[in-house]
Amino acid sequence: MEEKGKETLFGKRPTEIVELCRSLNMPAYTAAQIVDWLYKKSILSVDGMTNLSVKQRELLKSRYEIGLFPPSKVEESTDGTKKYLYPSGIKKYVEAAYIPDGERATLCVSSQVGCKMGCLFCMTGKQGFQGNLTTGEILNQIHSLPEREKLTSVVYMGMGEPMDNLENVLKSIEILTAEWGYAWSPRRITVSTIGIIPAMQTFLERSQANLAISLHTPFEEERRMLMPIEQVYPLTEVIKTIRAWDFGRQRRISFEYILFKNLNDTARHVKELARLLNGLRCRINLIRFHPIPDTPLEGSDDQAVQNFKDALNKKGILTTVRASRGEDIWAACGLLSTKAITGK
Repeated sequence: MEEKGKETLFGKRPTEIVELCRSLNMPAYTAAQIVDWLYKKSILSVDGMTNLSVKQRELLKSRYEIGLFPPSKVEESTDGTKKYLYPSGIKKYVEAAYIPDGERATLCVSSQVGCKMGCLFCMTGKQGFQGNLTTGEILNQIHSLPEREKLTSVVYMGMGEPMDNLENVLKSIEILTAEWGYAWSPRRITVSTIGIIPAMQTFLERSQANLAISLHTPFEEERRMLMPIEQVYPLTEVIKTIRAWDFGRQRRISFEYILFKNLNDTARHVKELARLLNGLRCRINLIRFHPIPDTPLEGSDDQAVQNFKDALNKKGILTTVRASRGEDIWAACGLLSTKAITGK
């Protein structure tokens, strides 16, 4: 975490590092050295930048710190999933979920502390909005992960709405994909949104990362009940925006669909989804509902999930079921951080 009065270096672009070196009267080439230490190597303090002179390091330390910090807690599931808790301010926490799957490993990262969107099925929304994560705080969930070298993909599907913290999310993707940063392919990154159209358009223009839309029902009245954003950006307009965008052959568009018993798991929903998404090259990821406290919603049973998947695939929509992971460690987004905040 940041010390009072000190800025963090981690999360800055090379242009920003050049500027701070200029302000400290340090040689221009020092900026490249600092960037290399920040993103190519693992150091926790300015003292670790051993190719900088002692005087330069002391000068940097007087105004800056690295800004990396380890998770404050980890819980491990019997299936290998790990939920990491990271501090963000006083008595505030965010979560990152590490999900190994054979030779693949995904990290689900958070972009905000809490969330203002108020989706009925989301525990993070019940916390209310507490603040945006900085670029450094988003990337810290990746950089400080003990399993970082095993990661094959990152999904921005943790706490918060990524499009509501767009600039920091885009900056973190830039650092992840830049040659001077982590040099990842943008195809390894997926960003989820409930459909904030202006921000979504900016995201599509300024990054090459994959896009996932939280859909959950094709019917306006149901979606409005589940997701208040439907009143501002209707799903029909979200789909219209997506249809107007050329995703190319490599960039993926997917839809997240949590199945709720006797609500959105019927033949009627299959038929409307097929109509809504007709001709769109996409995938639907079906998700089992992780129960959260004080909700009227109940997840569909395994047979209903399988039937829904089969029916959509027969309609020509590529549909998969996301395996439920980490249910024994408060895996649903927001549960572990709420537990940390409340102490319950």
